[in-house]
Amino acid sequence: MCGRTSCHLPKDVLARACAYRDRQGRQRLPEWKDPDKYCPSYNKSPQSSSPVLLSRLHFEKGADSSERIIAPMRWGLVPSWFKESDPSKLKFNTSNCRSDTIMEKRSFKSGSVGAVDGPEHWEKVWDNWRLLTMAGIFDCWESPEGGDLLYSYTIITVDSCKSLNDIHPRMPAILDGEEEVSKWLDFGEVSTREALKLIHPTENITFHPVSRVVNNTRNNTAECLAPLNLLVKKELKASGSSQKMMQWLATKSPKKEEPKTPSKAESDVPQWSSQFLQKSPLPTKRGGAGLLERWLKQEKEEEPEAKRPHSQ
Repeated sequence: MCGRTSCHLPKDVLARACAYRDRQGRQRLPEWKDPDKYCPSYNKSPQSSSPVLLSRLHFEKGADSSERIIAPMRWGLVPSWFKESDPSKLKFNTSNCRSDTIMEKRSFKSGSVGAVDGPEHWEKVWDNWRLLTMAGIFDCWESPEGGDLLYSYTIITVDSCKSLNDIHPRMPAILDGEEEVSKWLDFGEVSTREALKLIHPTENITFHPVSRVVNNTRNNTAECLAPLNLLVKKELKASGSSQKMMQWLATKSPKKEEPKTPSKAESDVPQWSSQFLQKSPLPTKRGGAGLLERWLKQEKEEEPEAKRPHSQ
């Protein structure tokens, strides 16, 4: 269902957008884990890396569960029990997880996480639009051949709200506000049963259509997010490959030449005016009739005078 997200904010700006208050009420910024793995993008797709917000207690035993970490993770959960050496060999799609089966499937029995995406207002620290905070779960996988640990996550989905139902029957489980984000992440204080009560459709969301350029994951520009006016017809432009084909057809393809009628050079054609054209001799007739007329005329001229009739 959820197949594209966007998080193009720089690391420091994203951290400020995720400002929060810990259990003592102090304003804090989450710390980055593996910040070099974070790649800002306007067009993130499954199997790419996205920033995930989670409790510090997942990484440090005895830590305050209200403190937060931002960690880049692979979108598409790879369960810890997966035994293959290549995560791409996982035969089922784990980029999304249905809320009604989250506790039943073996794949999704992991810690909780809030996936962050897009711009938010957090008092004086971050003066912009709110981040779209989507509920999810994550896991940590280790290859049988050893190597670095792979952290991955999935986005929880619920039935769509009324305003989105015409677009798709499912929508991300959105954590609406700082209080819901805190309850979802603080698993040290909030039970799983209480946290799952936060998973439900919400109408507190705005949306707009975007261009089809977002369908190609290689497109990574602001055009992927720009609102698309469906009432304005855009002039169709040929793609790069189409333009190359048109150029090839114009230069390389054989052209059909129209048959040319033989004509005299322009310098050989007399430029007659109408007065000279009227006095010009008649053109010589061709064919049998013309030859007969010329022969009779010649015979008449050569006839003896005695045989010619005299006028009175």
